[in-house]
Amino acid sequence: MNNVRISVKAPAKINLTLDVLAKRPDGYHEVEMVMTTVDLADRVDLTLRDDGRISLDCSASFVPDDIRNHAYKAALLLKERYQVPYGVHLYIDKQIPVAAGLAGGSSDAAATLRGLNLLWNLGLSLDELAEVGAEIGSDVPFCVYGGTAVARGRGEQITHLAPPPPCWVILAKPPIGVSTADVYGNLRVKGIERHPSTENMLRAIQEQNFSLMCRTLGNVLEEVTLNMHPQVRQIKDLMEASGADGVLMSGSGPTVFALVQKEAKVHRIYNALRGFVKDVFVARMLGVPERGNACTNTYGNDTLAP
Repeated sequence: MNNVRISVKAPAKINLTLDVLAKRPDGYHEVEMVMTTVDLADRVDLTLRDDGRISLDCSASFVPDDIRNHAYKAALLLKERYQVPYGVHLYIDKQIPVAAGLAGGSSDAAATLRGLNLLWNLGLSLDELAEVGAEIGSDVPFCVYGGTAVARGRGEQITHLAPPPPCWVILAKPPIGVSTADVYGNLRVKGIERHPSTENMLRAIQEQNFSLMCRTLGNVLEEVTLNMHPQVRQIKDLMEASGADGVLMSGSGPTVFALVQKEAKVHRIYNALRGFVKDVFVARMLGVPERGNACTNTYGNDTLAP
């Protein structure tokens, strides 16, 4: 039984818009965000254990291997909620940089939920998995579905969208970590001068209008993080000076992404950034949702899940 293994992709997300509307009584912030997935992804391997234990290894040595890890927490929560007698060994192949504003940990948790649903034969819908994910982190419900969506509430209210206009995405992360709690702590909601237009971003996606999408990019956390970390501002300025069609910080940062349609610009921006920071990635928009709970390939006792 321990030979049964499932591999699940865990794609990164970027924020095309991120708006904060109010501080909630529960301490969270009321947000409205348009998010989409890109093809920079971790991989989560799940191997069935018949001793009931949960264990975790990661290719990045500094990632915690216990309850502090969102994927471990997802496995424990699912096991306890549905009284599963089996266990699982999780191996995370990290490609998404840690603490980068790209929802790497949340995507790992979502991939774990989808994989365990198959491995443990739970028969849960993506909606049910997303409900469990909301208890782990605000970005996990979106990551359960993947694709493109508007997230509201504290991130758990998901409205699915068509994929955005296809383009290249160049992502750059400076060698710093950013605390999401610190960024939100320094945000003055009533002092936000310019809120991004969710309506215009939805129109850009519906009309497949790349130019409008780039003009509508907006993140109210960006100025907070730029003031806290000048390196982030330098990356954004460099991307804009190198001819990017649209530039924005993702999430609470510190990763900044550039959108471009022409491949020649990709090489120019990538080369300019590589002289400044180590972590630079070139990706494409994914923007399509997960395909339910079906697996795409089965080989022997191993399964590759979406």
